[in-house]
Amino acid sequence: MPHEVIMPALGMAQDTGKIVSWLKSAGDPVRAGDALFEVETDKATMEVESPADGYLTDVQAEAGADVPVGNVIALVSETAENSGAKAPVDTCKDDAALPEGKAVIMPALGMAQDTGVIVAWHKGLGDAVAAEDILFEVETDKATMEVEAGADGFVAALLAEATEAAPVGDTIAIISAEKPANPVQRSIADNGAAKPIAAPDPAPKPKDESKPAPEKASKRQAVKSPDGRILASPKARRLALEQGLDLNRLVEAGCPQPFHVADIETLSAMPAETAGHATTSSRRLTADLPTDGFGAFAAWFAENTDLKDANALLAGLAAASLGRDTATIAVESFGQSRAYRVPAGPFSAITRAEDDSAHDLILRDLRLSRISSVDLGAEDAPVFTLTQASSGLSITLECAGEHLSAGEAVNLLSEFAGRMEQPLRHLL
Repeated sequence: MPHEVIMPALGMAQDTGKIVSWLKSAGDPVRAGDALFEVETDKATMEVESPADGYLTDVQAEAGADVPVGNVIALVSETAENSGAKAPVDTCKDDAALPEGKAVIMPALGMAQDTGVIVAWHKGLGDAVAAEDILFEVETDKATMEVEAGADGFVAALLAEATEAAPVGDTIAIISAEKPANPVQRSIADNGAAKPIAAPDPAPKPKDESKPAPEKASKRQAVKSPDGRILASPKARRLALEQGLDLNRLVEAGCPQPFHVADIETLSAMPAETAGHATTSSRRLTADLPTDGFGAFAAWFAENTDLKDANALLAGLAAASLGRDTATIAVESFGQSRAYRVPAGPFSAITRAEDDSAHDLILRDLRLSRISSVDLGAEDAPVFTLTQASSGLSITLECAGEHLSAGEAVNLLSEFAGRMEQPLRHLL
């Protein structure tokens, strides 16, 4: 089955991306992780990688073209021949029932993201908005982010409801220059049928506290982890830790996974248990290094060995710090996530792993961002976050108490910090 190559979003206010150049030609063989093309926006330029092994086919845009975010611009197929498939068009443009204005699309928070869940709308129909105003909050399995309106005007249409998942690149709202006379409300679940906008009920009925589970939750398709792990978004997991809530209670109640923020509200509304569960503690440690020795090490390694992937080297150093025979490390950078299987022994034995496989450790490389510190809470596995310090490198370790004891967390951070400061010394 062909794999789609989409135009990614490099910024939350980005509508299109310009293809600077194709690094592969139609019909060329490619491997997962190979750079396919270079894309440019007003704020960044980056290479977009192949999502799978195969052949580059069905190229829909040439170098120099501006392509809407989320549009399919090529396929990675099992054969070198084109399939004849075309890139999807923006169906919103041909919908005469919608008001005119600037389309707000579902952004991509990661290269492998297909959809995003709308956690909440921060503006309602007819509300005046400025370009910098927060319009809605979107959540994926890897991140939660507030999205700005991107234009001054009025909310003329909302084309998805809170808790619904919208495909990346789909128009989910419209900002009009003038106050709309007939604003449009739609739901993805209703197949895009416009809803009449009625005046609010002056005497709304109180909520039935005996039914805490939201109706929308029952429409979600349940997903189960093959290894029995609880699937939850980072924000949902963080809120559960902060509020001392046990996600296992949602599992026992039969709530569909993955859990999102709305499920935490359901969990908090559940009656307290007589035999209380022990609250899982979280750990956060930070190490500040006077120098970052990894950059020079990666350049030396690429020049003298066949391993050119700097992220694979990061995974190797992190796995060595764990001290296990084999470890699966996820490395996140530039909105992309790659998983590596790291066996004991030389780094040349490191291989790519399935991105949805269970991770022993997650490593976020934010050294090229403006973020200087993090406090995101525990996730499914311990997380290392790399950020720039004033004169060197800062490494933050976050994990749940069930992942590592206090002593193990201190030892793990100390081992990894030493390897990042003097990589060659730890290889000898």
